[in-house]
Amino acid sequence: MSWSNRSMLPSAPDPRFIRSGDVQLATYEIGDPDTPPVMLVHGFASSAESNWVLTGWTRELTRNGYRVIALDHRAHGRSDKPHDRAAYSMSIMRDDVFRVMDAYAIASAPWVGYSMGARVTWYSALTENDRVTRAVLGGIPKADPFARLDITQARNYAEMGIPMTDAVTRTYIEMASERGDNDLFALVALVEGLRGDPHASIDKAPPHPLLIAAGSDDTIANEARLLADEAPDARFIDLPGRTHFNAPTSGAFRRAAIEFLQEGA
Repeated sequence: MSWSNRSMLPSAPDPRFIRSGDVQLATYEIGDPDTPPVMLVHGFASSAESNWVLTGWTRELTRNGYRVIALDHRAHGRSDKPHDRAAYSMSIMRDDVFRVMDAYAIASAPWVGYSMGARVTWYSALTENDRVTRAVLGGIPKADPFARLDITQARNYAEMGIPMTDAVTRTYIEMASERGDNDLFALVALVEGLRGDPHASIDKAPPHPLLIAAGSDDTIANEARLLADEAPDARFIDLPGRTHFNAPTSGAFRRAAIEFLQEGA
């Protein structure tokens, strides 16, 4: 993706690498270390820099008195990229974030997750609700977003460049291919590991205060609104004219998220 204001925003700092099992995770600390922490959990085929730094989130959060801790998920950014599907599950992705929190001596914090990162945040709050104090969940669908991907077509494209005929698969894989540092073999393995994982399902809602957001032009907007309606303590924010892919650049989204985080201070 490209945005007109990218040149005005700083790049991510050099990462600190943290081991989680057999994988090295790239992590980033931005802001005054004496200010309250917030965890940022990015989406599929993105990275901490792409999802949070170049969209203005880290700038606005630090200006408002937060210490940002972000990571590149396994298979993303500067983290390790295993090609084995066994290296990926929702519980593994959750534990990666917890290990990052441990490395930075953070017992609990609010989380901000987008798309796949929102699903990781949802599951983390359900299973370890003392570590997630409140959560901003952007672009989160109720249905498994990877269930409709044709894994055979995705793998054949990654291995041999065979064109994909399935529209959903093509959308995901072509999006992943736009980033030159993405490893399609690792991302396909991640999809294989997460799709159908019962822990990745969105059923029972966490009891935490939740802010759920989606672009009005995102195909999952109605699902996200339904999640907010069904959760015990949630509100929904509509992002007019935004799609799933450009919602993170919304200033209205950032402002609503910061106001929501400040309510928990």
